[in-house]
Amino acid sequence: MPDTNDTPHVVQEGLFSEDSASTPSTRSSRPRRTLSRAKAIELGLVAPSMMGKNYVLDTNVLLHDPGCLQKFEENHICISTDVLSELDRFKNEQSERGANARRVHRRVCEIFDGVSDITRGVQTDGGGSIRIVLFDPASSDKSSEQVRQFFRVFPDRDKADHRIMSCTLMIAEFNKTKTVLVTKDLNMQLKARAAGILVQDYLNDKVTPSEVVLRDKSRVEVTPHELQNFASNGFIELEEARSQGVKVNQYVLLEAGPKSTIPARFDADGSFHKLMVPDALRIPEGNHLKPLNLGQKCLIDALLNPEISLVTCFGQAGTGKTLVAIAAGLHEMFKNHYQGLVISRPVVTMGKDMGFLPGALDEKMRPWLQPIYDALDLLMTPPNQGPKRKQQKQQQGEANLKPYDKFIQQGIIEIEALAYIRGRSIPNRFFVLDEAQQLTPQEAKTVVSRISEGSKLIMLGDPAQIDNPYVDKRSNGLVYTRNKLEGQPFVAHVNLTKGERSPLAEAAAQLM
Repeated sequence: MPDTNDTPHVVQEGLFSEDSASTPSTRSSRPRRTLSRAKAIELGLVAPSMMGKNYVLDTNVLLHDPGCLQKFEENHICISTDVLSELDRFKNEQSERGANARRVHRRVCEIFDGVSDITRGVQTDGGGSIRIVLFDPASSDKSSEQVRQFFRVFPDRDKADHRIMSCTLMIAEFNKTKTVLVTKDLNMQLKARAAGILVQDYLNDKVTPSEVVLRDKSRVEVTPHELQNFASNGFIELEEARSQGVKVNQYVLLEAGPKSTIPARFDADGSFHKLMVPDALRIPEGNHLKPLNLGQKCLIDALLNPEISLVTCFGQAGTGKTLVAIAAGLHEMFKNHYQGLVISRPVVTMGKDMGFLPGALDEKMRPWLQPIYDALDLLMTPPNQGPKRKQQKQQQGEANLKPYDKFIQQGIIEIEALAYIRGRSIPNRFFVLDEAQQLTPQEAKTVVSRISEGSKLIMLGDPAQIDNPYVDKRSNGLVYTRNKLEGQPFVAHVNLTKGERSPLAEAAAQLM
């Protein structure tokens, strides 16, 4: 049971008293400006027990991972009413963010179902608690000098971030254990540190720094005789000691000396298999695409392997990840291995409002999806069709249709924003998801869970190039998906490190 003593735990000498220049009679004639502990309990500022830390969650943490309420174990979760107000703004959005806001609302309602005083806290499965905290501007003025100083530095009390930070300070006043603000907003983190508030990023779904480094392929030592047998038979089994640490469907180099190497894929059966890569990805009446380096060969091997249903790929700009994936999708589609090709990318953040662009939905989405159309144009335009022929067709009044337009009209090729994928089921499709590093882990889970039997999902991106303000290179949906599903027999990962766009683009990616 919480302590009901009317005195705060931390009260500095003379902290709430009037100016020291006042006479004793003047000071005694005025009420002492302090917040009683009983009032603090009523507002939710006091934890149900003095065991465990107090974690004050920002809105973006709940939107980022609606399941986070069960991941703080024996600690106390504090949700400010300002956070609930912010969630209320998003709940009607027909987007992943709106769905997450609704999910959080439902979960919080379930936790407090039948509880009359939700500011005193309800025990969680991990042994901690969750409680709602009320921010009362009048009460904040009666709290510590630290809170009053905060509002002198950040006077805008209508700003939700400031109210949540001041709420954190007030919670710290009435609890002996540490109080920590958890937010994914980098600017809010800086403000909190400046104000002396303990602050952390939400780390539950972050991968280790080593998992986002673009490394060269691992090498497995073999004898020259073993390498020759592998080249002849297409596979080789090695003792477990030599393949230890190699993940299922990982691409390695079998090495029998510095100049004798052959790339291989480690199969789920415990053997190394030779890459199955055609000399070129062939698109009927279009351009054929040949792999230009070892990384692209490994990617094509994974893309064409029917046993692999999810491929994740990290690569800097210009490494060819999008072009190779789309070429492989067209190659497989025209061979009737899949009923169609779906190509999508997030609009910076999933569910971004596109109403500011003129025209119908296709016209609104065109600027965001233009890189995909460029890739299709390059791959499907007949090699002998030049500018003059196009100009002659236009002069003759012929419809200026792209080679892929008829497939789009028939629904064989779909190009769409990721904002509208919720609720879909995608069977027998080759699904290319570009710029997947812009997704949150929850959004990535939504996409992966849409893939039905007979479909293949390819998630591409560069973890170093992120515009979404609530994820970084260690917590985005692309690296999260790779981290959680790596080692499954139907999952493969490829790193592309060599740029092929141009020497200028390669130099820019490496040096700028």
